[in-house]
Amino acid sequence: MRFLLDTHIWLWAVGDPDRLAPRVRDSLADPTAEIWLSPVTIWETLILFRNGRLQMNLNPHIWIRERLAQGPYREAPLTWEIAFESRLLELEHEDPGDRFLVATARVLNLTLVTADHRLIRASGFQVMANV
Repeated sequence: MRFLLDTHIWLWAVGDPDRLAPRVRDSLADPTAEIWLSPVTIWETLILFRNGRLQMNLNPHIWIRERLAQGPYREAPLTWEIAFESRLLELEHEDPGDRFLVATARVLNLTLVTADHRLIRASGFQVMANV
């Protein structure tokens, strides 16, 4: 399987894996699984640090780089096609991060792993729900 991690799923995977559902944890641990991260996840994580919603004792750039090095992660490109797709989506909200993640999953044919019920209820892309 090819998985694109929503930001909170990545943060839980690297910092609080007990928050992952057993099915999600097992799927991500499968050695044949491809785990993809979008640059949007890094951007959202930096915003969480800046807003005080995520706190670590390290500089956020160092913390993120250390977690990325623990991979193996594949970097999802942020392409023009993904930008176009982000505006064609029919989602119940306008969150730009979610729009880019869903568009990335659609364009690259990845399964979005999320606990966001708004995305779990959406259609037109593959989702693995962390429930």
